[in-house]
Amino acid sequence: MDLSMDFLPRENIPAPLSGALDKAWGQLLSSIEQSDNLAAMRGVEIPSEVYLALEPHRRIQLAKVLTVSRFAGATLVRHPEWLASLDSSGELDTALAPQALKELLDEGLEAAEDEAAMHAVVRRYRRARMLGIVWRDLTRPPGVDAWNTSAAVSRLAEVCVEGVLNWLERHFEPRWGLPAPRRDGSEQRLVVLGMGKLGAGELNLSSDIDLIFAYPEKGETTGGRKALDHVEYFTKLGQKLIAALDAVTSEGFVFRVDMRLRPLGDGGPLVGSFASLASYYQDQGREWERYAMLKARPIAGDIDAGYELLSSLRPFVYRKYLDFGAIESLRELKAMINREVKRKGMESNIKLGSGGIREVEFVVQVFQLIRGGCDTELQVTSLKTALQRLAELGLLPQEVVDELMPDYVFLRDLEHAIQALEDRQTQALPTGHLDQERVAFALGMNGWDELLVCLKAVRDRVRRHFDAVISQPEDDIEEEEENSEREVWSQLWRGEPEDEEALLLLADGGFEDPDMALKRIRGLSGSRQVQAMQRVAYERLDALMPMLIEAVVASEMPDTALERVLPLIEAVLRRTAYLALLRENPDALGHLMRLCSASPWIAEQIARYPVLLDELLTPDTLYTPADKERLADELRQILARIPEEDEESQLEALRVFKHAQVLHVAASDIAGTRHLMKVSDFLTYIAEVVLDAVLAMAWRTLTRKHGFPIGHDGERAGEVPEFLIVGYGKLGGIELGYGSDLDLVFLHDGALQGETDGSRPIDNSVFFTRLGQRIIHLLSAVTPAGSLYEVDMRLRPSGNSGLLVSPMTAFAEYQREQAWTWEHQALVRARVVSGHERLAQHFESIRRETLGRQRDRDELREEVVQMRHKMRDHLGSKGTGSKGTGSKSTNSQSIGGNVGGEDATFDLKHDAGGMVDIEFMCQYAVLALSHYTPELLRYSDNMRILETLEETGYLQQKEAVALRQAYLEARAANHRMALTRQPARGNVEAFRHHREAVMAIWHKWLEPGIESSN
Repeated sequence: MDLSMDFLPRENIPAPLSGALDKAWGQLLSSIEQSDNLAAMRGVEIPSEVYLALEPHRRIQLAKVLTVSRFAGATLVRHPEWLASLDSSGELDTALAPQALKELLDEGLEAAEDEAAMHAVVRRYRRARMLGIVWRDLTRPPGVDAWNTSAAVSRLAEVCVEGVLNWLERHFEPRWGLPAPRRDGSEQRLVVLGMGKLGAGELNLSSDIDLIFAYPEKGETTGGRKALDHVEYFTKLGQKLIAALDAVTSEGFVFRVDMRLRPLGDGGPLVGSFASLASYYQDQGREWERYAMLKARPIAGDIDAGYELLSSLRPFVYRKYLDFGAIESLRELKAMINREVKRKGMESNIKLGSGGIREVEFVVQVFQLIRGGCDTELQVTSLKTALQRLAELGLLPQEVVDELMPDYVFLRDLEHAIQALEDRQTQALPTGHLDQERVAFALGMNGWDELLVCLKAVRDRVRRHFDAVISQPEDDIEEEEENSEREVWSQLWRGEPEDEEALLLLADGGFEDPDMALKRIRGLSGSRQVQAMQRVAYERLDALMPMLIEAVVASEMPDTALERVLPLIEAVLRRTAYLALLRENPDALGHLMRLCSASPWIAEQIARYPVLLDELLTPDTLYTPADKERLADELRQILARIPEEDEESQLEALRVFKHAQVLHVAASDIAGTRHLMKVSDFLTYIAEVVLDAVLAMAWRTLTRKHGFPIGHDGERAGEVPEFLIVGYGKLGGIELGYGSDLDLVFLHDGALQGETDGSRPIDNSVFFTRLGQRIIHLLSAVTPAGSLYEVDMRLRPSGNSGLLVSPMTAFAEYQREQAWTWEHQALVRARVVSGHERLAQHFESIRRETLGRQRDRDELREEVVQMRHKMRDHLGSKGTGSKGTGSKSTNSQSIGGNVGGEDATFDLKHDAGGMVDIEFMCQYAVLALSHYTPELLRYSDNMRILETLEETGYLQQKEAVALRQAYLEARAANHRMALTRQPARGNVEAFRHHREAVMAIWHKWLEPGIESSN
């Protein structure tokens, strides 16, 4: 078959476009004929023979490409021979690998002796690669989609910028020299940051490229004809680079370059040192510049230095915690977008118009700006990746992402099709009938009308999701009258009504003491802190306070709520992002009122650690504490985002995590969604997970410095710490409360005479002592985020005079030979809470051996009762009946407290019939009976010990139930007192029945004659 007008198949070409194909093919045929003549004269491959040899599927593809893209047609007319080279290299089906792209350009640039030649080489190179990209985008071989096309254009831009920069540096080195090395001795080069879609790796087919130029350090060039200051050198180099890419010559251009995103835009210097950029963004950086920097990525020059720069700017881009302070600026940006959309003619623009590409980008980047500092998974430049992670993090519903992702791809496909027409940067829908049909054909639509229907549906969905993002708080509220409740409270906050009228308003609002309420509100508004606030900060406070007063009035106890929430507002006056958070999230404000009204302890915690306000945003987790597995997984993910060597940040994250999780437990406790036992379980889980993390951190620190200790078997310890943290008391008994300290004992099994194997070896004993000290420091050190836990080590062998960390053998010997009865009582409630599994089994065997020893019951009973008397004398109430337990004469008549009358109270823990009586009975039973009944050694918590005593017949069912109920009621009251900041005391009359039952069983067990009852 000869090349003719019928050479290309037309079955798939829409009838309206048949003439367009004829015209394009006719022009190409003429060019092929001329090229044949030249090729014959030169003795090279004849282009027509190449086209005649095309496979049928290539001819179908060629027909589509010529029909749609005038750019592709014009390129082939100028260079008909390129089709063969692109086909043979595989570029018609797959983009060249980055290294192959680089080598191909470098080969061409190697022969360029001057700038004109270099300009020609890089322009021809870009045009050939773009022909391949357009071909693949229109023909869609396997693996090619809109993302693939964008990535290919982005890689091409990066290779062109790097190739030209390399050429310029070499070419001008004799004249300008090279920059002086950095202070660390490394070479210094220009850093080219790609911004926008280039930084994201998502350029469109005919995109310009947004760049920022920087250099690491000031200095002068060396080796040239004249030394240049670095700023002059890099400015000249940057100017040459822009011209090489952007200038239009007879060969066209490479990429249009936009430098307006640099500091101060067109009015600022072309390049800046790292120090000047850091100073600018810290002192003058605006919100839109944060938005722009989300996609910044080093794409040429010194890539490592570029990432160093971006790392230093990360605090500017991503705030440390949830950044609701950015909302106002983002809302202004959104309003600007809406104003632009309404401009005449903008509806035809698929990027800037309603429901366009920019609105999808805005939806994603809003979350990145607000939450990127906290959810570091969002610190990515790719929109596709960020959108996927929004669903994974639960920040956008999966169904929203499932709509936005394909809709965005459709819009990008449409954008590419429009730009493929003529390689022109436009996102406007074509107005000519033929171009409309070309675009519809490129997207596989049956005509322009079908494309418009599909486009409208896409844009409607995108606009709906765009509208849902950072809407005005008033958007969902009916327009209020001037005399509405919110306006009334606004006037009150601003001090407009006279005192008498203000007091009436507060009284009508439910305040029992309106004078004090007004004093508190006026005290805040007139305080020095508020008066000294900057304008933007005060505007946030001024917008929040009417909402806050309204929420206080709506609460069950307005006086209490106001008293407790105002200290929180005072605490965050300098961190006004939290004021914005509460204003933007009325539901969070409601949760805050509920929790603060119920618990002054919670109010104090939030005021002390305002970062906990973030937890109010997700009520699903706020009132639903995580189990241990989920806690461990969440903490692992949090710490994985922070470099291991940054222990300070890891520890800060640990503290925030602990405070947040305890808040969840307290919130669920107040809401009544968790049984008392579960509250203690969850608080214990939190401590265990934190201890695991702290032990791992301390182990890494010590082993990095000194190497690993040697075990008894002579083997080097592994990555898992060969160390035990044993929990005693409430931690060991799985009965932690709010604010409980941790009773800990540290054990190790290292060789007593061994040493570590690092470059700075130390004795094993020293290593493990330092490990224990490090753990205590990490747990108890106080920072702005508070401390993790108070630690009590007095239960270790020999107490405060003993070793901080005991060898396992020494611990076993101490328990066997020297420990007092009260220490064995404490061991009943001991269990391993963190550490090596093999050592944990060893500890358990020591515990079982120690507690299961046969004892003289009379002697044991006497020691237990004496210890109980000592504790109550020292810690119990001094009022009537406080010495009842253990006295034969004690009965129901002797139950009293420290106050007379109906309101008499007693110490829930230490007074007669309290929690400690039950604990001592459990401990006595384990020590006295486990030799005969090993089942008693299984558990360390009192509730399950009581259950075991019942199951084994040592306690009657009625007695076991009475003790469990008494213990649970006392613990529940203890939790309530902690949350309400009251002493741990119970009402004598309310607890009389429980105390009588406990005391009766105490006498049965611990008075002479216990043997007969068993």
